Amino acid sequence: MSIQSYLSKKKYLSFKLKKTPTKHFEIKARINGVKGRFIVDTGASNTCIDINLADHFFIDAQDSEVLAAGAGAKDMMTLEAKDVQIAIGKWKYPNLHLVLLDLTHVNMALTEHLSKPVEGIIGADILKQGHAIIDYSKKRLYLKKQKNSFNIF
Repeated sequence: MSIQSYLSKKKYLSFKLKKTPTKHFEIKARINGVKGRFIVDTGASNTCIDINLADHFFIDAQDSEVLAAGAGAKDMMTLEAKDVQIAIGKWKYPNLHLVLLDLTHVNMALTEHLSKPVEGIIGADILKQGHAIIDYSKKRLYLKKQKNSFNIF
């Protein structure tokens, strides 16, 4: 039995990951119904989007006291948004607490290495919520179906 059929029986959904020239895994997702491209980052504690895209994703962002750090930048100002809806394929989560920060430095690094810029990062919060399993050799992300899954978009 393949891992995909085993996890399907355990109520997991399977999603294809794209490996970028920078060796990151990328996935398409929807925030509040709007499509975007996201890096899957197991080391990022929170899912985030570029602060300049709040209006694009219909996000009502609030001030945040939290300073972000990572990927060569530290003490970055952030905004936050609660009850944001995210969907990765048929997997949906309607209560995401999203962090907004300036991803210019991330996108500059990606484009310098011939990767396309991204709108955000899928972090450990979503991976934990979805009981994520990543099959690196098959380039697949598995997320467990939500118990009370309903169509939110």
